[in-house]
Amino acid sequence: MIDILVQKGPKRDLSIEHGRTDKFGRRFSALAYTRVLSNGEKCDREWLVYSKELDKVFCFCCKLLRKGHVRGQLANDGFSDWHHLISRLKEHENGREHVTNMSTWYDLRLRLEKNQTIDKVAQQELEKEREHWRKVLLRILFIVKFLAEHNIAFRGSNSKVYQDSNGNFLGLVQVLAEFDPVIKKHVDRITNDKIRDHYLGPSIQNELINLLAAAIRSEIIKKVKEAKYFSVLLECTPDASHQEQMSLIIWYVDASSGSFCIEESFLGFLDVNDTTGQGLFDALKNELESLDLDIDNLRGQGYDNGSNMKGIHKGVQNKVLKINRRAFYSACGSHSLNLTICDMAKSCRKASDFFGIIQRIYTTFANSTKRWQILKNNISGVTLKSLPSTRWGSRVDSVKAIRIQLPEIREALLQVAENDKEPSTSSEAQSLAENDLCDFEFLVSIIIWYEILSAVNLISKELQLKDMLIDIAIESVKGLISFFTKYRESGFSKALEGAKEIAKEMDINPEFRTKRKIKRKRQFGEGADDPSIVSQSAQE
Repeated sequence: MIDILVQKGPKRDLSIEHGRTDKFGRRFSALAYTRVLSNGEKCDREWLVYSKELDKVFCFCCKLLRKGHVRGQLANDGFSDWHHLISRLKEHENGREHVTNMSTWYDLRLRLEKNQTIDKVAQQELEKEREHWRKVLLRILFIVKFLAEHNIAFRGSNSKVYQDSNGNFLGLVQVLAEFDPVIKKHVDRITNDKIRDHYLGPSIQNELINLLAAAIRSEIIKKVKEAKYFSVLLECTPDASHQEQMSLIIWYVDASSGSFCIEESFLGFLDVNDTTGQGLFDALKNELESLDLDIDNLRGQGYDNGSNMKGIHKGVQNKVLKINRRAFYSACGSHSLNLTICDMAKSCRKASDFFGIIQRIYTTFANSTKRWQILKNNISGVTLKSLPSTRWGSRVDSVKAIRIQLPEIREALLQVAENDKEPSTSSEAQSLAENDLCDFEFLVSIIIWYEILSAVNLISKELQLKDMLIDIAIESVKGLISFFTKYRESGFSKALEGAKEIAKEMDINPEFRTKRKIKRKRQFGEGADDPSIVSQSAQE
């Protein structure tokens, strides 16, 4: 308190009339802070302090420096008789006690400013300790910032320094203690039980993370408000505790660096229990209000293709459009492409069987370290990968590993079938090596799917580029459609030629297997040559 008073003096608000009115309708006035001398000169009553809570005025120096009980309410319980305030102030400031206390106060303030008080040694030690803690907290803050930026876990199973499994945060503190004298002194105090509050615990870590997050979020919101208009992107996914979370991303134009650029900023996860369109809309609206962002300035919405998001009647985009008709809705282009390929593959039994074989090959090797070692001994290029369940374009990596290493993978499967002692695994590997991989239809399918998924993955990545424009995106999708059209005309014949070369290398018969003709009871009026009962060949 003394430090504040030395630097600034008593805090006062001169802009308004303070307090409550008395029975005469009077209240404390800021004019009381100024005294007018007989020669017309104005003098500031810097000793006068008004308490808004008590609605009373005090003499700050008399209340602070009094010796025993001093006469007058200004030095004790406060004065609130506004009708007689001016006369009481004049009487008080001319009193001997007030003049003595003011003189003492001026002398004390001068000695405090020059650091010449009787406890100056204690004050110096206090300042050293204060500076030490500033340096300690600064280093702790930078450790938290580093771990958060690199998405590294903070804590282990132990929360004490120089003990096993105490996590990355305390590990970095121990490393700094080897080189930095400030942290070394701090850690020595902890290990020697000289201090109890060391600011290395989980609660401090969480508090610093929250403070950093709040500062970053505040800076982002400041830029969004400067840009005024913004767009939102929402995505829902359950976390490890099965709590549904909705990520909120803001798009805005950033002009803070002098040049205009579109920025995408993640603002956090929102816990949602109601995943209907209305529930998600309420969560979005409440969050925008808490961030002090006006929903009327919303100019874009971007969601996936879920009915609760894009629904034209009860979806989030419809709820927003009812409030703001200028919030244009645009579905995620990459997600739409992904769903298209997914539905295309599901509609074809051959495609489902093909990807089932791809996954079975990966599972055979991945379920055992010994079998995975056999695979590594036979291949030298791209390793096998599991099929991703959502990003269909990324399945090209799983297909590519087998497409360019078919003979090597077949040889690895034969070695597993010969050496594995588990009958089910041995039988599975034998079946994959001699039946599925030796099937000419599989060879044709893997070439076709590799070329299709390569084109899809390329377009999918282009749609997710930061500088992607909508007209360029449309042209990219048109290019993909043109690719499919041309592939229907000439792609299959080229795939056949490529499959025959692989079959020759693997000593496989380059012909489609003849499938058993399904006999069906003829209905009345059907002849033997009726096209409805003629089965298609494998090539068709």
